[in-house]
Amino acid sequence: MLSLYKLQLSMLGTLALIIGASTLFLAFLLSLMGIANIVALVSLVVFFNLIQWLIAPKLINFMYHVREIKESEMPGLYSIVRRICAKANMSMPKLMLAKIPIPNAFAYGSPLTGRMVAVTEGLLKELEEEEVEAVIGHELGHLKHRDVQIMMFASVLPAIFYFIGYSLMLSSAYGNRREAGQLVIIGAISMAIYWILSLLVLALSRLREYYADSFSARNVSDGARKLSEALAKIVMSSGRLKAKGYDIGSLSAFKALFISDPDRIQDMIEVSRSTSDTALVEKVLSKPITLTDKILEILSTHPNIVKRLRALRELY
Repeated sequence: MLSLYKLQLSMLGTLALIIGASTLFLAFLLSLMGIANIVALVSLVVFFNLIQWLIAPKLINFMYHVREIKESEMPGLYSIVRRICAKANMSMPKLMLAKIPIPNAFAYGSPLTGRMVAVTEGLLKELEEEEVEAVIGHELGHLKHRDVQIMMFASVLPAIFYFIGYSLMLSSAYGNRREAGQLVIIGAISMAIYWILSLLVLALSRLREYYADSFSARNVSDGARKLSEALAKIVMSSGRLKAKGYDIGSLSAFKALFISDPDRIQDMIEVSRSTSDTALVEKVLSKPITLTDKILEILSTHPNIVKRLRALRELY
C-alpha cells in the first residue's frame, strides 16, 4: 500500500494530469474549431454539471428513499459521528438513513442541502457497531477531503469532450461532404479524449477511496481492522442479496458515492454466516486477483476488494 504521503502525491499527480491533458486537448480543438463554438459548449457543460451538483442530493434522497435520522432514534450513531468529528476537527454533518437492504453508506451534499452521511438499513442490520463506526469514519473522510467537490470538478472535464464530440458527430450530418468528413474526424478525436480522461477520473476516484480508508484507520480506534471486517461483510452480504435476485443495478445511478461499488460484487468463496469476522477477511484475502479482476478495476470507481483489504492490512 502507498504511504499516506505517496498516496497524496499520487492523487495530486493524477488530478494534475487530468487538468493538464484537458488543457492541452482543448487548445488543440480550439485551433481546429475556433473559440466561439468551444466556449459555448464548455459553458453549457459547466452550467449543466453545476446544476446537477446543486440538486443531486435531492435526487439521491428521492431515489434511495433517504430521510434524516433524529438523534432520539439512534443516539449511538450520533455519538459515533461526534467522536470521529471531534478527533478529525470537522463539523457534524446531517445523518441520514436510506431504505435499502444492500449494506452500504455514502457521503454527499451541496451548498443547498449541506453535508450529509447516509447509512442503509442493510448496513445497520448486517454490521456490528464497531464496523459501522469504521464505515462512518470512511464517509467522514470523504467529507473532510472534499471528495464530492473534487470528483465533480474532475468529471466535468471528460464531459466537455464528450459533448464536443457528440455535437460534431451530429453536425456532420448537415454539412457538405468535405466539412462532414472534418467534423467526424474531430468528433472521433474528442470521443477518444473523453475515454482517456474518463479512465484517469476513475483512477482518481480509486485513489480517493484508499485515502478515505486511511482516514478511518487513523481516526477510529483499531479502524483498519474494523473497516476490513466491514468491507468483507458488505461484499459478502451484497453478494447473497444479488444471488437471491435483488436488482443491484437499480442502485448504480450514484454508485461512485458508495463505500463499495454494487456493480463490482465479485464471486467470493462460500462461507457460512457463523464464520468469524477474522476468518471472513482471510477468506476474501485468499482470493486470487485475476486478469479479469484487473480489467474490471480499471473500469471501476472503487479499488478491487482484495487489494483494498491488503492495503488496510498494512495499516493494522
